[in-house]
Amino acid sequence: MTLTSLTKPLAGCPKDAAPGATSHSPNTADGGSVADPVAREGTASADGMAVASFVLGLLGTLVFNVALGPCALVLGTLALARRTRRRGRAVLGLALGAADLLILAALTTADATVSWHLGG
Repeated sequence: MTLTSLTKPLAGCPKDAAPGATSHSPNTADGGSVADPVAREGTASADGMAVASFVLGLLGTLVFNVALGPCALVLGTLALARRTRRRGRAVLGLALGAADLLILAALTTADATVSWHLGG
């Protein structure tokens, strides 16, 4: 080793940083900085959409599936398009939203109404 190789900064390190020093700016998986509020806000809103899609899809299987099913489908699709970190919940929201519409179709064909009947 020569003296010049010891004094050269490592690749990716600032010139004034000591060799072997690491950068203290954490990065997210998508390449954005954690300190970047715009990137964090976009991911947070997509995560919220994924959770809302799941909750609306779940509620839609029990009540008011004519409105909650399509809302779950739209929110799940938007969350996936915006690359949410909660991909599983967005996919579950899509599946539950589709199930809501299938339940609605089955109830409509069974008794020609858009309402639930728990008795005979």
